[in-house]
Amino acid sequence: MAVYKVTVATGDMVEAGTNNSISITLVGSYGESRQTTVSFLFLPGKERSLSVRCGQDLGPLVLIRLHKWRLFLEDAWFCKDVRVTAPNGTLYRFPCYQWLEGVTTVEVREGSGKKLVDDKLQILKEHRHRELAARQEAYRWKSFAQGWPHCLNVDSIFELDSNIQFSRIRANNFTGFLIFQGASHFLSGFLLRRTSWNSLDEMRTVFSRTQGRDIGGCLMCCPLS
Repeated sequence: MAVYKVTVATGDMVEAGTNNSISITLVGSYGESRQTTVSFLFLPGKERSLSVRCGQDLGPLVLIRLHKWRLFLEDAWFCKDVRVTAPNGTLYRFPCYQWLEGVTTVEVREGSGKKLVDDKLQILKEHRHRELAARQEAYRWKSFAQGWPHCLNVDSIFELDSNIQFSRIRANNFTGFLIFQGASHFLSGFLLRRTSWNSLDEMRTVFSRTQGRDIGGCLMCCPLS
């Protein structure tokens, strides 16, 4: 009996968690594990740990499969990464950093950088081929007008996979940050200032209240008169 210690991490952004069922399959050089349920509840920024028991050692791990099943309502999940400790103590890292939507299975390779010639196993060659085909399907180009650069062959950004879109969550984060910075500068008198700065110390005093750090990098665009 070989026991693998698995830790699955969810991203820390808003709405990254899910109530859908998530399970995992470990794939090694000598075979693969049975599909094992991780959990039915994932919270943003949290980790889930479990043990995957196999009848034999799987050998060096080469990839994992994450399976997502919709229980009641569709609930997208953002997987940050998966870490697996083998029976011999070797730690394998599988960086994911993508959204899983609907009923789907996603394969994630072990995090060590590999070239095409390094793919000795047939399963890795097939995985690389499927990944390339998926990218070619996702990024189809068309000509917008004569002489213009090509653009994506879609009519709306909503036709794109959520991992390609500039998501609403990211947009809200940027908007919130800009509102906060604008309010801070307004309250400190920065936006209403009509006279030149008197000294560097005066600038540092204003910006230290709003940003908590030195503004040396800002002096290029706000020179003293």
